[in-house]
Amino acid sequence: MSPNYMRSFSEGCLRPPTVIGQFHTLFFGSVRMFFLGVLGFAVYGNEALHFSCDPDKREVNLFCYNQFRPITPQVFWALQLVIVLVPGAFFHLYAACKSIKQEDILQKSFYSGFYVFSVFLRITLESVAFWLQIQLFGFKVNAIYMCDVGALEKKFNITRCMVPEHFEKTIFLIAMYTFTVITVVLCVAEIFEISCRRLGFLKPQ
Repeated sequence: MSPNYMRSFSEGCLRPPTVIGQFHTLFFGSVRMFFLGVLGFAVYGNEALHFSCDPDKREVNLFCYNQFRPITPQVFWALQLVIVLVPGAFFHLYAACKSIKQEDILQKSFYSGFYVFSVFLRITLESVAFWLQIQLFGFKVNAIYMCDVGALEKKFNITRCMVPEHFEKTIFLIAMYTFTVITVVLCVAEIFEISCRRLGFLKPQ
């Protein structure tokens, strides 16, 4: 791919054809990624080390932590961010290869329809991630986790484990849910903006 294609691709990703799309990029790229990258590491970085059970033995702690966290929230949310970016990146790659200018995307039905389809995919992926997050993490992190250690052939099948910084993790969970909802609302608003532009209710930028 030539440098011109790469430049067009990067410009398309950073400056979508709609005003709301540009705001979505700013929100997604700065606020959401910063929140996950910086604060997420501070909240979840040492969770496995501070997760302790009764009896406080390494094998019990490790077994119960793997049961408590089938996938760490940081990994899940990082995968979510990457996957949600794919539809838009694919569209802008297509636009770069076809030498489509950003201002022309909303002028032709095929291009605008393709772009709207990519936004619909974003909404779908965000909704699926929202549902998966509920299944994996719920809405609240409890201070005590009851772990089934029967597979370790312990005397008692259920043991109590202490979850570190459970209140901070609950706040972080709610924040990530909120970010997902905001992203979906922005995507819906972007489709509405495109529809208004196509119908002539809004003037081109």
